[in-house]
Amino acid sequence: MEKVELEIGGISYSYSQSGAYTLILSESGGQRKLPIIIGQFEAQSIAIEMEKMKPARPLTHDLFRSFARAFNIKLNEIFINKFEEGVFHSILIFEKENQIFSLDSRTSDAVALAIRFNCPIYTSVEIIEEVGVIFDTADTEDEEDNDTDDMPEAGEKQGLSALALEELEGLLAEAVENEDFELASKIRDEINRRK
Repeated sequence: MEKVELEIGGISYSYSQSGAYTLILSESGGQRKLPIIIGQFEAQSIAIEMEKMKPARPLTHDLFRSFARAFNIKLNEIFINKFEEGVFHSILIFEKENQIFSLDSRTSDAVALAIRFNCPIYTSVEIIEEVGVIFDTADTEDEEDNDTDDMPEAGEKQGLSALALEELEGLLAEAVENEDFELASKIRDEINRRK
């Protein structure tokens, strides 16, 4: 089976499902993307690792990484192997003492682990051809510009933009300490926007 490598293109709030997020996986060297609906906690876990934030206590995916390292288990890759009834299915390909093992996984968990283990994400040519989409960047940029005021976080982002950089850094530390990673991610975005 021919594999297609994927990269994390981003995470955004899903307007189609309340309380959910859309994870975008982009085809390496191509234009097709896989939009995957994931839960809030998995989105937080992925975003925290992407932003290199350090929570006060290890999250579930961090614990899994620590466990694997303690027992010399290496995550070689994740493979999105099925798309059935609107749901993506994945397997984790592990190695221990030169033996290869595979485990069934939710795709959101698999991606959260792939970031932590710095391993590649793959899918099949059949899946990328069946479900992959090409976004027109000009259209999405125009929509984002026009819809900013309708976003639920718009008021909060405007409040953050009014704060001084030192205040933002203090709020960021407080949000991470309180394990409010969604707020911490928004604050980090505002800080990065200014740099």
